[in-house]
Amino acid sequence: MSSSKVIEKLKKEEIEYVDLRFTDPRGKLQHVSILSDAVDQELLDDGWMFDGSSIAGWKSIDQSDMKLVPDCTSAYVDPFYAEKTLCMHCNVAEPDTGELYDRDPRATAVKAEAFLKSSGIGETSFFGPEAEFFLFDDVKYSIQMNKVSYEVDAIDSSWNTDTDFEMGNMGHRPGVKGGYFPVNPIDSGQDIRSEMLSTMKRMGMKVDKHHHEVASSQHELGLIHDSLTKQGDELQKYKYVIQNVAHAYGKSATFMPKPVAGDNGTGMHVNISIWKNGKPLFAGNRYADLSDDALYFIGGILKHAKALNAITNPATNSYKRLIPGFEAPVLRAYSARNRSGCVRIPWTESPNAKRVEARFPDPSANPYLAFSALLMAGLDGIQKKTDPGEPSDKDLYDLPAEELVSIPTVCGSLRESLEALKLDHEFLLSGDVFTKDQLEGYMDLKWEEVYEFEHTPHPVEYKLYYSC
Repeated sequence: MSSSKVIEKLKKEEIEYVDLRFTDPRGKLQHVSILSDAVDQELLDDGWMFDGSSIAGWKSIDQSDMKLVPDCTSAYVDPFYAEKTLCMHCNVAEPDTGELYDRDPRATAVKAEAFLKSSGIGETSFFGPEAEFFLFDDVKYSIQMNKVSYEVDAIDSSWNTDTDFEMGNMGHRPGVKGGYFPVNPIDSGQDIRSEMLSTMKRMGMKVDKHHHEVASSQHELGLIHDSLTKQGDELQKYKYVIQNVAHAYGKSATFMPKPVAGDNGTGMHVNISIWKNGKPLFAGNRYADLSDDALYFIGGILKHAKALNAITNPATNSYKRLIPGFEAPVLRAYSARNRSGCVRIPWTESPNAKRVEARFPDPSANPYLAFSALLMAGLDGIQKKTDPGEPSDKDLYDLPAEELVSIPTVCGSLRESLEALKLDHEFLLSGDVFTKDQLEGYMDLKWEEVYEFEHTPHPVEYKLYYSC
């Protein structure tokens, strides 16, 4: 949709507001609503001024003027607002030069796609994220000097088998790690997930399925693959729809990687492919019908996995999920179909569907930054012909200790991943896709989270050490 088509749509459909949306460095969607009477072609083409100093990790107050430049091709009508509102995702630009702001995550995605084309390796990269989430009925937490606590509850969760409810306890609910995937009444989320998926479809999103996930109260909807920046937009809409439909049902949706102990955490497996001259670059006659470039791409991801963790697993909570010996893929290995390594090659009948799946990311990640970083790591692998080593076709969870020692792992904490990114980030700087200033600003934000987490006593520490 061009800017002139947007103006035409506003008038023809009597749309009252235009919502300009952008994403902050941590990955949270932000917005400002403008009366459509004030929206003309000049605003859509040149952008709308705003104060960038109010966004954490961006401009200081003395350099705060910035522009939101709408991407008119991203336009969609919001299904949740009372007043009819047309939404557009925006890039952030410098007002004096018009250049993309180097700390804007969506701008990073745009530059990553441009770098792929300029590299000659391929023309289009496709991303298919599988973002899981939890639905709770009640959420409470407290962080005070003398009290640190959280409590979540969900009627359909395994811990409620003996709870007294006013309407009675029907007893049908999945057990711990038992949610994948029995029908209703054990799966009580059918209708809410259907409404989420149908809402996405009405918004023009490419979706295909939904189901209960392994943990109690854990769910997943299916996003069909799309190009990097477009899929970043789609994942932001995915989160937005899920959280708002849940809210309308009186529930709370979270993409936190590990909201409860003792059950599966939430991941975001990312399927990646590259196409060149209308053909899939990753299809070939090597291991699992991969091409040499696909194996080098995997080599790049495995090589840079620890640095990638700072972007693909950016929460201190991410590392409650990435613990060796459990279901999360922490071992830096690859395999066809085997789900126990960091990278999997899904089985496909068609060469056009040939792809690699990075299994360690989680949905707390900023999608634009995560997809861009994964692409840059893989491209670095192709450019340097990085050997991924031999595939690991055994069940890595059942390997004896002496074999496990030889397989490297991803990071065990956000602190470790930030230190890894500080030492290994040159691959992200190629083509000015990421910049040093951007990475420094991003790491500063994440170090704040690390310090807050590390400086706060944990209830488990009272259990372990209070009487020492």
